Amino acid sequence: MTAQTTTQMTTQRRTGHWIEDWRPEDADFWEQGGRTVARRNLVWSIFAEHLGFSIWMIWSVSSALLASVGFDFSVQQLFFLVAIPSLVGALLRLPYTFAVPMFGGRNWTLFSALALLVPTAGYALAVTNAGTPYWVFCVIAAFAGLGGGNFASSMTNINFFYPAAKKGTALGLNAAGGNLGVSLVQFLLPIIVGGAGAFGLVHAAKGGIHLERAAYVYAGLCVVAAVGAYFFMDNLATAESNPREQLAALKSRHTWLMGLIYIGTFGSFMGYSSAMPLLIKLNFWAPDPAPLGTGIYFAYYAFLGAGVGSLARPLGGWLADRFGGARITLGAIGAIIVFTLCVVWTLGRLSPNPGGEPAIAHDNAAWFPAFLCFFLLIFAATGVGNGSAYKMIPAIFRREAELASTPGTPGREEALRAATRQSSAALGVVGAIGALGGFLIPITFSSPWVGDPLTATKTALLAFVAYYVICGLVCWSVYLRRRVVAAGELVDVPV
Repeated sequence: MTAQTTTQMTTQRRTGHWIEDWRPEDADFWEQGGRTVARRNLVWSIFAEHLGFSIWMIWSVSSALLASVGFDFSVQQLFFLVAIPSLVGALLRLPYTFAVPMFGGRNWTLFSALALLVPTAGYALAVTNAGTPYWVFCVIAAFAGLGGGNFASSMTNINFFYPAAKKGTALGLNAAGGNLGVSLVQFLLPIIVGGAGAFGLVHAAKGGIHLERAAYVYAGLCVVAAVGAYFFMDNLATAESNPREQLAALKSRHTWLMGLIYIGTFGSFMGYSSAMPLLIKLNFWAPDPAPLGTGIYFAYYAFLGAGVGSLARPLGGWLADRFGGARITLGAIGAIIVFTLCVVWTLGRLSPNPGGEPAIAHDNAAWFPAFLCFFLLIFAATGVGNGSAYKMIPAIFRREAELASTPGTPGREEALRAATRQSSAALGVVGAIGALGGFLIPITFSSPWVGDPLTATKTALLAFVAYYVICGLVCWSVYLRRRVVAAGELVDVPV
C-alpha cells in the first residue's frame, strides 16, 4: 500500500471523523497506517471505559462509608445497593453493543462519557444530605449502571478495529483498562473523601468524610474523556449494523453457552469486586475504637482483588492467542473452583461478627491474610478467564464461517466479514449476560433467610462452586472435546 493510499485512508471521512476504508486483515494496510489508527482509538477507548467502570462501581466502596456520614442502612440494604448498578449495567450492554454500528464508535463514546455526569451529580447531591431516603440512593445507583454499558460498546468498537490474530490482546487490554477502574475507585475514593487508605499510609482527615468530593473528581474526568473522544477517536463506516446478522448471533447457541461461561468468569470478577469491601468490613472489622476501629479496615485492602483481576485479563487474552481460548478458559475455571473452596475453608475458621464486636474482629483478623491470599488468586483466575473467554467469541464465529465457505473465494471473504459483525453482536450479548453475576453475587451474599452474614457467605460460595463446575463441563464438552462427525472422523474445533 502506497503512502498516498495511507493518507487517503486516514483522511477520507464523512463529517464527524468517519473512516470509509478499513481492512485490518490486509497486512500492508495494517502496517502502513492501520495499526496507528487502531492504537489511537484503543487508548481513548480504554480511558473512557475505565471511567465507566469507576462510576459503575463507585457504590461498592461508598456503601461501606455511608455509616460514617450519618446513614444507617441494614446489611441487606447495603448489599442490594452495590448490586443495583450491575443489574442495570448488564441490561444496558445489549443496546450499547448495537449503538456502535448505528451511531459510530467515536460518537457513542462521546455520548456515553457525558451521560455519566448524571449519576455523578446525583451522587454528590445524595451523600451531602443526611435525610436522603434509601430509595433515592437506589435510583442514583441505577444510573451508575450507565457505566456498565460502556464496556459493551467499547469492546464492540475495538473488535472492528483489529485483525483476528490480534483481537485477544487488544480486547484484553481494552477490558483490563476498564476493569482497573474498579480497583482504582476502591483505592482512591477513601483517600479523596478524606478517609484512611493505601495500607494505612494515608491517614483520615481531621475534617471527616466528604463523599461528594469523589463525584466532583469523576465528573471532571468524564468531561476529559468526552473531549478526547471528540478529537482523537474515529467512526468506522465498515462497522455496519445488519439486523439479520445480529439476530443470527442471538440465535447461535454459542452466544448463550459463552454467556453461561462468562457469568462464571466476568460475573465473578464484578460480583466479588462489588462485595469485597462489605465482606471485609462485616467479618474482620469493628467500629470501636474510632476512627479506624479494631481488626482489618476495608479501605486498606478492598481494591487489591479488582486490581489483580484487571491486570490478569490481558494475560488471559495473550495466552489465548498462543494456546487457544478454550484451553485457557477451562484452566481458569478450574483454578476458580480450587481457590473458592480454599476461601470457604478459611471462613470456616471465623466467628460470626454480626454486631461488629472488637474481640471477635480481633480474633478473625488472624485469618485475614489467608482469606485475602485465596481471594486474590480467585481474582487472578477470573481475570485470565475473562481475557480468554472474550478471545473465544470471535474465534468461534470465524471458525464456523471457515467451515461453511471455500478458501480463496469471494464467499469466504464475505463470510469472514459477516462473522466479525456477528461476533461483535455476540460480544455485547455475552457481556450483558456475564455482568448479571455482578448483581447475583452480592444479592446471594446478603441472603436474609440465612442466619448470619458469615453463614450466608459460605453458603453462597458453595453454590458458586457448583455453578463453576457446570461452566467447566460446558467449556470442555463443547469447545475442547474432539467430536465425531458423520463420516466417523474425529475433528478438533480450535477456539
